[in-house]
Amino acid sequence: MTSLAKIPVTVVTGFLGAGKTTLIRHLLQNPGGRRLAVLVNEFGTVGVDGEILRTCADANCPETAIVELANGCICCTVADDFIPTVEKLMALPQKPDHILIETSGLALPKPLLKAFDWPSIRSRITVDGVIALADAEAVAAGRFAPDPAAVDAQRAQDDSLDHDTPLAEVFEDQIACADLVLLTKADLVDAPTLDAARAVILAEASRPLPILAVRDGAIDPSVILGLNAAAEDDLAARPSHHDGADEHEHEDFDSTVITLPEIDDPEVLAQAIIRLAREQDILRVKGYVAVRGKPMRLLVQAVGARVRHQFDQPWGSRPREGKLVVIAEHDHLNPQAVQAVLREVSLLAQAG
Repeated sequence: MTSLAKIPVTVVTGFLGAGKTTLIRHLLQNPGGRRLAVLVNEFGTVGVDGEILRTCADANCPETAIVELANGCICCTVADDFIPTVEKLMALPQKPDHILIETSGLALPKPLLKAFDWPSIRSRITVDGVIALADAEAVAAGRFAPDPAAVDAQRAQDDSLDHDTPLAEVFEDQIACADLVLLTKADLVDAPTLDAARAVILAEASRPLPILAVRDGAIDPSVILGLNAAAEDDLAARPSHHDGADEHEHEDFDSTVITLPEIDDPEVLAQAIIRLAREQDILRVKGYVAVRGKPMRLLVQAVGARVRHQFDQPWGSRPREGKLVVIAEHDHLNPQAVQAVLREVSLLAQAG
């Protein structure tokens, strides 16, 4: 019962583009009477996810309770960034009832859980639960798991997948650390695909795990908040590839930020992003773009060749300049080539 006096924290983890920000946005809009605070760990210097969440700020979660960490992976900057930020959230005039932490897609959850043993916060905070999000279609295809059958099926199409990739290790560590797994974008797949994704996750799990299918991050907050897992006291049950290692490396991934002038047609931009995914193995694109004649910003979110875009809010007095964060595996990212493809979209707009 002593843990009930502590502020509960929910760690939301998952691979790039799995839907973490969408889930947290849903929780902010449906807090269930809780006063929430959010810590967002971005990958790249442009705070797209934090900006999305700030549009949901209200009395239950004011903008001052939404904090970004963009100085590197949250599990690698514990003393310098994470601990001071958590202490700042706990010192808000209106103390939060619950803190949500959105890790970057590259963060390993177990090193982060170890940080909750830090003397200055251990008596005041507890990990209510680790929620791992997994893209149902990607998992079923075996892209981020070393399941032999899935890899063999994929190998028939791509001979380069005859070994485990860094993405697979990240995925395995996230599943091993989870208290609950959400299969996201369930509306984009059929029932057999969902079943295949569940089978992959259960094969990777080190213990029984509840697995729920969701769409657009919509889930009853009472299902994922209030798990009382005290995960920081349960580390032995959460094995990691990096157990015993002092640190882990992120040289497996690179990112670049592309600035764009106004464009004419969002669909032309979407096709350019699809081309990047197919020709240059781009994993993730996210950011904002200005569309000529439109007062609203265009929010762009892409996972591989799957692109979504929507107008989210007015530009107001801000410069109408687009910024897209592009993420790829190390040695697969050619910023100049990426910029050339995306700049073609802007040149078409200028020519028009």
